[in-house]
Formats: sequence, structure tokens, C-alpha cells
Amino acid sequence: MTTPTLVTPNQFEPARHFYPRVRNASIHPVVRAFLSMDRERLVQRYCHLNPRVKPETLHGLLARTPRWMRWSGCDLMHVTSASGRRRMVVIETNSSPSGQKSMPLRDEEQEQGGYRTLIDMTFRDLIRARRPPPGALAVLYDKNPMEASGYAAAMADLAGKPVWLVPFHDGDDDPAARFVDGILQIRTPDGTWTDVRAAFRYVTQRPWNRIPVSTRSVIMNPIIACLAGGRNKMVAAKAYDLFNASLHGTGMQIHTPATAWDVGKAEIPLQIARLGGHGVVKVPYSNAGQGVYTITSRAELDAFMAEEHRYDRFIVQSLIGNYRWSSHEGDDRYYHVGTLPDRKQRSFVADLRFMIGSSVEGFRPLAVYARRARQPLEDELERGGDSWGILGTNLSVKRPDGSWDTETERLMLMDNKDFNALGLSVDSLIEAFVQTVLSTLAIDEMSQNLMNAKGRFRRRLFASMNSDDALLSEILP
Repeated sequence: MTTPTLVTPNQFEPARHFYPRVRNASIHPVVRAFLSMDRERLVQRYCHLNPRVKPETLHGLLARTPRWMRWSGCDLMHVTSASGRRRMVVIETNSSPSGQKSMPLRDEEQEQGGYRTLIDMTFRDLIRARRPPPGALAVLYDKNPMEASGYAAAMADLAGKPVWLVPFHDGDDDPAARFVDGILQIRTPDGTWTDVRAAFRYVTQRPWNRIPVSTRSVIMNPIIACLAGGRNKMVAAKAYDLFNASLHGTGMQIHTPATAWDVGKAEIPLQIARLGGHGVVKVPYSNAGQGVYTITSRAELDAFMAEEHRYDRFIVQSLIGNYRWSSHEGDDRYYHVGTLPDRKQRSFVADLRFMIGSSVEGFRPLAVYARRARQPLEDELERGGDSWGILGTNLSVKRPDGSWDTETERLMLMDNKDFNALGLSVDSLIEAFVQTVLSTLAIDEMSQNLMNAKGRFRRRLFASMNSDDALLSEILP
């Protein structure tokens, strides 16, 4: 039986909510300069470098307030092509992203950093807008207790009252949370059930199998944000495509790898062959680096095909690797910029996690960090080699007992030590911010399409877009 914890005001301790390296880090001047830019300067700089983009168009996008996807984190790759075209490419967008524990403080006088900013700017703003039924405040989580408890402590300070920190794991036979007539209830240590008016959700593993799509209690982010793309790479790919169509003529678009969706398992070898023998296969509903397969050889393809999978449909994307072994994309191919060579002349693949929040005033950057792969980026792949070791950047590792660990030795901070090795500039950060906003708006618009005027889930429409019976059977009514 899982038991919630009551977090009271004045319990925030930085040592419990930030990695030790982060507490001793000084934010890099370039990152500080980016975070200090107001919207006018940011738009002016972006439009100067992208002259087809009208300032009023970008202003309008950055000032929008999403209805469902109020908070997000985007994983981006810094890539280039043989013709020298550099881009920040969106790999996926996350509706319950990590990041605060990895972000050096911008203002050392504000020890709660982005935890407090997100709760104050986005969560409180959402509660005011929705007017939920009476009840307590809570944070639900199934992994990352370091950040989940940090949000609970910041929330308790801002609210001036205790907040329930509630574990809510997939497969728990006796969970401490439930929904009754759309209202979240938690079982307190004395065994009674208490109503919750608003909850911050850090539930990441198949959250739709225990949290309804429609609730009366305020949930940030709600489950529709997961189904519409925040935890569903299949629908995310379609959301990006639709949003890019709406951006036609503006000079902007969401940059993603070439993607084939709704791919059955038997079709995957054909899709990989279409990409020149190199590709990425993804289980659409997994996260934390799980369910992602880089295919660069027949052996890796055969290993994937031999596995049993919970779901019926997959997506296949072009693979971004070294120039000599990336997938073909039209007349060009993209490959990783990689980190600057170290003293052993090794360069590593690294991605960028960019977290944003929103309010009535629009979007704001909250946290940024990078992650590098385990093995250096090679010019040539060894026959039968481990391509995931070269390309995989996610830090989360699932233990045999189902719990999670983190390989923090591959974490790269936005500090004076790590940032320079990434080869990024202020302009790279601006581009990453814009790409994160665009991908978030795309998923929010898809969320709106999947909910009717009464705030009910349009299950038939969703099924037509994501015809995976295994997934549909998991979604609560």
C-alpha cells in the first residue's frame, strides 16, 4: 500500500531538489543573457536571422496561452547538413518533463528556482481560470521524486498550506489516489479519502490507465495533453504536420526527422529499407528512452523484430547520425553537430531538453540542460556495433524491479564548465525556444480537436487517428 506524504510550508531544501553538481554550478553568461532577453529583443533577433518571418506573427505565437498543454519540455538535436544548414530538430515533446533539478539558478537569492516560477506562473494561473471544486492541493508522481517533491514544497510555500505528495504508480494494486465523479481523491495515512481541487501531475508511465481524460479537479497537465502528443509520438507526428500546414507562408515550421506513422510491425523492414537501411523505430507511447530502437544493421533490425511488443503500431523516423551513416532525406542528409572534441579528440552526440511554461502573458523558458551519449560519435560504425550507445542520450535507466535510476555522469549543465562543450550560442537557444513553443502549440491544438465543446473526449476521432486497439483499451472513460 502506498502512502502520501504531507509537505508543509518552509520545507524546501535545495539539497533535496537539485543534483549536487547543480548546487555548486554558476550559470553560463550566454544562458543568462538568453534568459534575460525580453520578448521584443528575442523576436527582433529571430526575425533578423529569419527575414521571411514577420515580427507580429512570432509575437502572436509566443503570447498565446495554451488551453490544455500549459507546461512542456522538448528534446531537440543540434544538427547540420553537408550544405551547412544548421537546425534544432524536435525529437519529441513531453507533457511531464524533468529539468528543474538540472538547472543552475539564474538568481542565487531565489533558492527554489524554476520550481517556484512554474507553480506561481502557470499552476496558480490555471487554478484561477478553472475554478475547481473545494479540496486540498496535491502533486501526483510515478518517478522523479526529487522534482516531484520540489514542486510540492514550492506549492506549499506559495499556497501557505500543506500539499499532499502522492505516489501513483502503474500497476499498483492498492493506489493512494482515485477518481470519483471526476474528482481526485487521495487516501491519507489515517485511511480516509480526501478530495483534491487541483493537482500537479508528474505521472509519466501510461497515465491514461489511471487518470481520466475529463476531470472536475484541475490536473496540470491533463491526460488529453498526453494522448494528443505529450506522451504519444504517433499523434504528435500528426499534430506537427497539421500545425506546419497552418504555418505555411509564415517562414516558420516545426523541424522533425522524416516520419512514417501507423506502421505495423511487418512493414518496418520495408520502411527501414526506404531510408537506406538506417532508421529509428519507436513505440509511440513509451518515454524516458524506453521503446526507442536505432537500426543501423541487419542484426539490430532482426533483434527488434524478434521482440514481443505491447502495442500494435509504431512510428519510423529517419536516423540522424554521422554524415557517413545518416538516413537519406531528399537531396540532403542531416547529421549531428556533436560536442566539441575533448582532449582525446572524441565528440559525442548530445541533445537539449528545453522546458517552458505559460501564463496569460504567453510562454516563458524555465529550464535547459543537455545529455550526451555513452559512446563517442564515430565516422564509421563497426559491423554489429551498438548504435544506441552512440546515439541514445536519455539519462533514465529502468531497473529490473521496475524502479528508475539516472546516469548523471552524462548530464551536461548550462554552466561555465559544460555549456562551451555543446557549441551552442544565444541564437541556438532562441531557435530551441521557438521550436519548443511551436511543438507545444501543435499538441495543444490537437488536444482541442480531440475534446468537444462540453469538454468530453472525442474517442471515435482519436481512434480514427490512432487505431491501436491495445492503447484504446487502456484509456479510462
